[in-house]
Formats: sequence, C-alpha cells, structure tokens
Amino acid sequence: MSHDHDDRPQLTAAQAAAVLNPPAGRNGGDLVVESLQGLGATTVFGLPGQHALGMFDALRRSSLRYVGLRVENNAGFAADAYGRITGEVAPLLLSTGPGALTSLAALQEAAAASAPVLAISSQIPTAGLGGGRHGYLHELRDQQASVRDIVKSVHTVRSASQIPSAIAAAWESALSAPHGPVWVEIPQDVLLAGTTLPVVSAMDATPRELYPRPELTIAAAHLLSNAERPVIIAGGGVVRSDASGKLCALAEKLDAPVVTTFGGKGAFPWEHPLSLRSWLEDRHTTDFLEDADVLLVVGSGLGELSSNYHTFRPRGRVIQIEADAGKLESNHPALGIHSDAREALSDLLEAVERREDAGAAERVATVLEKVRVRIDAQELTLEQQVLAAVREALPDTAPSFWDMTILAYWAWSAFDARRPNTMHSAQGAGGLGYGFPAAIGAAAADPTKPVLAVSGDGGAMYSIAELATVRQYDLPLTWLIVDDGGYGILREYMTGAFGEATGTELSRPDFVALAESFGVPAVVTTPESLAADLGKALAAPGPSVVVLPALLRMFEPTHL
Repeated sequence: MSHDHDDRPQLTAAQAAAVLNPPAGRNGGDLVVESLQGLGATTVFGLPGQHALGMFDALRRSSLRYVGLRVENNAGFAADAYGRITGEVAPLLLSTGPGALTSLAALQEAAAASAPVLAISSQIPTAGLGGGRHGYLHELRDQQASVRDIVKSVHTVRSASQIPSAIAAAWESALSAPHGPVWVEIPQDVLLAGTTLPVVSAMDATPRELYPRPELTIAAAHLLSNAERPVIIAGGGVVRSDASGKLCALAEKLDAPVVTTFGGKGAFPWEHPLSLRSWLEDRHTTDFLEDADVLLVVGSGLGELSSNYHTFRPRGRVIQIEADAGKLESNHPALGIHSDAREALSDLLEAVERREDAGAAERVATVLEKVRVRIDAQELTLEQQVLAAVREALPDTAPSFWDMTILAYWAWSAFDARRPNTMHSAQGAGGLGYGFPAAIGAAAADPTKPVLAVSGDGGAMYSIAELATVRQYDLPLTWLIVDDGGYGILREYMTGAFGEATGTELSRPDFVALAESFGVPAVVTTPESLAADLGKALAAPGPSVVVLPALLRMFEPTHL
C-alpha cells in the first residue's frame, strides 16, 4: 500500500537538522508544554506538586504564560472563566491525588457550564498504576475513577511518545460541541524521563462542526412560520456559539418574544421590544411561555432554574436545539435538533418565512409590567438600588463573575448584561467560591479590561487566599463583597422552611484590613456610595476590594 507524500510540506535543511538533533535536556514535561504550544495555547493555570514538577520545570523553557493560584479548585475556576471568555481551551496543570481531587468541584462547574478546560494531572510512577497498594505518596487506587463522572473524556499516558497524541485528542474533545472539561494524566517518571523525540511542531485538533439535519430544519421552519404565538428561550448555548446576532435576526423575522436563561444572559438585547428579559423564576413569565403554540428552545436543556423549578408545563409544540445530545427532550417532548446553536439558527433564519405580529411587543410589555408590579409590592428597594449601582459602575464591555449569593440571584433575573459573554456565574453546578477566582481567569485572558467579581462574605472565604494571586500578577480586578454575616440565602431558605436557621451565621474577618495586608487597596461602602466607590475601583489599575455591609433579601418565589 503506497502513500502519496507530494502534498506534504518539504523541510529545509535547517528544519531537518532541528528535527534530527533536538535540544538536549528535554523530558516528558517538555513534550507536554510543546504540545500545548503546538495546539495554540498561550496561558496555563495550575499549582505545582511533587509528581508534576517535570511539567512545571518545562514551563521555564517555553513561551507559555503561567498563572498560579493558591488552591487547585480556584485554579480550576480561573481556567473555566478563561475558557468561557476566550472560547479557547484553558490548560490546567495539577498534581496527583490531593491536588487532582481538590480541582473536582471546579471541573463540575466547567462541565455544567460547557467550559473547555484541559486538566493535565500527574500520576504516581508507572510501576504503581493498576490498583496495587504500593504506598506511593498521593496514591489513589484509581485516580481516573474520581474524575470520570465529571469530565467529557479521560486520556491516560504510559510513555513519552503518547503525550502529544493524548493532549491533542483531549484538546479536540474539549472543543467539540458542547465544550467541556477533559482529563489527561501522566505518570511522574514519564514526565521526568529524558527524551530524544523531536520537538513537537504545530498540531491540528480542530473538532468537526455540528450541523443540524436539513429535514429537521425544514420541519422547525414550517412550525415557526405558521405559528400564532411563537416564543424563543435562549440559553447559554447561544452565548457560547456566538450566535446572538443570528438569534436577534430570527426573532425579528418571526416577531417572536425572547426570554434568556440565566446562563444565556446577554444573548438578546435587554431593552429590545421583544425582550422578556430573564424573569424565569416568575409565574407571569412561566404562564406566557406555556401559552406559546410553538416554543423554540435554543442552547438550553430547560433544567431546574430555566423551568421555574420544573413547574413549567408547555402546552404547544416545543423545538429544542441543543449541542448536548443527552439534553434533547430530557425534560419535555420536542422536535429535537442536535446541533451547534449558531449553525441551527443560521439555517432556520434562511428557512423561515417572515411573519408579522403587531401585538407581540405589547404582550411582552404587559408581562414585564406584571413582573414589575409583583416585585414592587414586596418593598425590595434596597436590593434594586444595589443592583442598579453595580450596573451603573460597570463598563458595558467589562466581564463580571458572580458567586452563589443573594445579589447574584437577583442579577440572574434583573441584571442587564448588555453584551453577550460578559456575565457569568456558578449557576451550572451551584458551588460556592466561584466568583473571585473565575474573575482572575478573565483578567488573565484580557488584562486591558477591568473585571468585576461579586461574592457574599461566606463565599468570599472560599477564595480569600487568591488576594495574593491578584497582587502577584497585578490583575485589573475589583472584588465586591456583600457582607451580611453569614450564608444569607441559606439563612432565608432555612428560616422559610423550618422557622429558624442552623449553621448559617459566620464569624468573618475585617475584609478591608485583610485585603490591605495583601497590598490590595480596599474600602467599605454604603448602598448610596456604592456606584461611585465601585466605579472608582474599576477605573483604577490593579486589584481592589469594595466591601458592602448589607442584609439583602430575595424576592418571593412563585414555584412553591
């Protein structure tokens, strides 16, 4: 069997010499960083550990920029945000055992939010693999088993020559729709062993595009073109596939109202006449969605938060466009279209017929007025004042990262993100401690823009060590800490359910003094001065902390 090599690039004499005589002193760790560089990586996150030192030493001989955090889980959150902001793979370098395990909550969030994180973990020496109890430091019987339920794919290396292919396969997996975290593990001895393999050159790990099947597009276009009351739910898949322009064009061609999920914030213009905004935890919105005769769901699985806690019961036909095949019809019967959101919306935009509905904008305005009246009746002016102050202070293009805190729950429904891919939270997996380290990843991705992190005092304590990180790298990051002396939302949940709360009250530090001990300027603010103080902090170079002592309340739920 012969192969035609005529179309392959011919090496010059100098290139051939470089391939045949690679630099001395390289090891398996060099193959890791060369592979990452060959795939286009520029920045890696992580935290060194004994078994991983071969990788970290090799960083010294590379052009990769290393951003080191103080806890592996925080490094994972930073990589998650870097992946969300750039759409590129974010490498995360970890050590064996405790280091690997400490990253798992962050990888769960990356999986839930479809963030392309490439975790590369060391392993015990090759001789110890296979489940035997050899007593190596950091030894787990089966480290892969700890991550397999979380990541998209697992890639194991047992020799140096396997490293580039394993990393390329993982890279492609991370970027295949839907994006997500992947796992590579390499034994300590393979990372440390010298190699005479040629330097890794450019590699191609481009995933194939996920296009909709044409007969499904035709069927969906027919339903939408002939609908009387079409409505669109836009999820995070619209943001991740950069499809907000296609979404807006389709909505206008159909005169279809649009509601964005909490993960889809910014996918549709907030002030557009067809915008229902994001009031998904509101019965008026739920009723409106149920009344649609054709409901187009794009890039959402209609999970708990997007369905008003599974109280949503659509009465019309549902069309669901989703890159994750496992989410198709997982909650409601639908015409399921397995596709990247951008590709499906592009095809639908061509296939649908223009329909005009002069009353659509009026019906949207009626729903939003009902929502306003419901919220205003609860006398939650402080909460609305604080959220408006944050919006006033934050530049339109500046990304914001919200921890699981009462102000973030307000922001999911009531905050105008103004731009797609600028507002992010941990609502995928719902773990505490996301906001601040995630903002570090975004600041590393683009240091020309200020970044805002929002936490409660409870969530802030998960990542307080990263004050050292923002100071070390002088990142343009402002951290707003809303201090209510405890886990505020859990306090509300427990008081509402049981009459009193247990385990929610917290002793906490003087956040201003603590920040200043790291060399990070900090200020205590009030609701009245928040916009000015936050604006000043965001405009200043480098990191800063703004502390708002305030007891915020949630608006009443409608799903109970």
